[in-house]
Amino acid sequence: MKKPGLTSAALLSAAFLAACGADEGNNSGTENDGNTEEAADNSSGGEAGGEISLGYNNWAENIAITNMWKLLLEEEGYDVEITMSEKSPIWVGVANGELDAAMEVWLPTTDEPFYEEHEDNIELGEVWFEGTGLGLAVPEYVDINSIEELNDNVDMFDGEIVGIDAGASLTRLTDDAIEAYGLEYEHLVSSEPAMISELDTAIADEEPVVVTMWNPHWVFSDYDIKYLDDPDNVYGDAEDIYYMTRTGFAEDHPEVVEWWNNWEMDDETLGELMSYINEAEDEEEGASQWIEENRDMVDEWIQ
Repeated sequence: MKKPGLTSAALLSAAFLAACGADEGNNSGTENDGNTEEAADNSSGGEAGGEISLGYNNWAENIAITNMWKLLLEEEGYDVEITMSEKSPIWVGVANGELDAAMEVWLPTTDEPFYEEHEDNIELGEVWFEGTGLGLAVPEYVDINSIEELNDNVDMFDGEIVGIDAGASLTRLTDDAIEAYGLEYEHLVSSEPAMISELDTAIADEEPVVVTMWNPHWVFSDYDIKYLDDPDNVYGDAEDIYYMTRTGFAEDHPEVVEWWNNWEMDDETLGELMSYINEAEDEEEGASQWIEENRDMVDEWIQ
């Protein structure tokens, strides 16, 4: 891959890394020297146990898989800390070694700028999900089928595209789509929960709405929605999802890397996991319920 420049989200990154540093300082202050030495021995020796930090962003599938792996690793004796942030600071955290891993990297298109900026300082793991999707979506009852039709229906949608968080690659691609198609729309940058709330309200009232969407996502099983055709292919072709780790993680925890390389999910299994979490009062509770219902599958990953 060629290496285009990428402007880092400096303030977000600094705040995120500072928070990680503070957390590490607090953790070290609560353990005695013997425990700290034992954890270091476990980490460096590749034996079960030790501390692992995972970064994730506030997307349904990322919340789901991160909480799932937190519980599975804790079952194997690890002390796991998960940290939510936006995408750019997560990449910086893994590249700088402040985070051990992040479980969601979309390639070859969506996360290409982040990968090309940091590829020398991260290790890309195996594919665990094949065939993603990105684009603009509307409810099935809306009588348009292509992004090219949006400008003929500006009034129907109040000239608004409801988006997610500012740091998301989907947000950047939607800005590109607005320019590429000359759309006379305002891109409302918000968050995934806010976008889903708008979608839910519109569908309940059978009103038109256009949102930025991706799959895997539980909304495709809960709502009748469809992607708008993207003839200019601004959002790119179907992609795969990888995980990434800091440099040296595989040497520190070869067994964990082996488990992650065994890990595979599809729309059905990941959608079910997301639905469990969406319906539970607590994210870990939902992930725990799904694990117990799919123990044979997870046992195949962790051999």
